Amino acid sequence: MSRNEPDPDGHRGLVVNTASVAAFEGQVGQAAYSASKGGIVGMTLPIARDLAPLGIRVVTIAPGLFSTPLLAGLPERVRNFLGQQVPFPSRLGNPSEYAHLVQALAENPMVNGEVVRLDGALRMQP
Repeated sequence: MSRNEPDPDGHRGLVVNTASVAAFEGQVGQAAYSASKGGIVGMTLPIARDLAPLGIRVVTIAPGLFSTPLLAGLPERVRNFLGQQVPFPSRLGNPSEYAHLVQALAENPMVNGEVVRLDGALRMQP
């Protein structure tokens, strides 16, 4: 990316990392997973500052419960239960909604060094 031709404002690219809401609210038995996602959250701002002179932005998305291949393998009643834990909208997130956020982040050059939760106001229970 550092070799990309900069746009008129000096932008050369965007790095979008994926963490998880578990970075903030790890559940019982999730210590290692939560720590790994917390590491991604913790490196977002320092890496954004490191790459700023090169015109590269860094952001992280922390999704909640999304309809992924992993969750698709669960019984429907379990998927429905998980979706009902999300305050609004009370359902699992769709991959297209994640992609829409990536597009919005790419289009807004002032978003840099930030972690964005994409979770419908979900807060995980212990």
